[in-house]
Amino acid sequence: MIEYRIDRRSGIATYVQIIQQTKQALRLGLLEPGDRLPTAREVVEATAINPNTVLKGYRELEREGLVEARRGLGTFVRRTLGTTDRPVGESPLRGELADWAARARTAGLGREDVAALFTAVLDEHFDEHTTAHDQGDDA
Repeated sequence: MIEYRIDRRSGIATYVQIIQQTKQALRLGLLEPGDRLPTAREVVEATAINPNTVLKGYRELEREGLVEARRGLGTFVRRTLGTTDRPVGESPLRGELADWAARARTAGLGREDVAALFTAVLDEHFDEHTTAHDQGDDA
């Protein structure tokens, strides 16, 4: 079962953090169709946030068709967000990324430095307006 971690200093609304963490767990294969999300009460006890905040996040996930609330039973995953045959958490690329992160840490980079560097590289390679030709990868 997923355990939400709320960062009150992030500037990201708490219910959005719940949505983001749920989607990440779906992409990584940590949550699969049929799995139950923690109840609002369980999330409140673990994070000390307002139950309405939890429910707001769950309602948005339900609106997106990712989960469904079953009266008296809880909220259950309806579908995954994986785009390949196996969850991205099982990809061989995960190991390469873990090795890279370890090297970055050894080189003295902090978490925020690594996040900034990784985001910059993602933006270069996944910007919807950037093509392989724009990046100098033409044949």
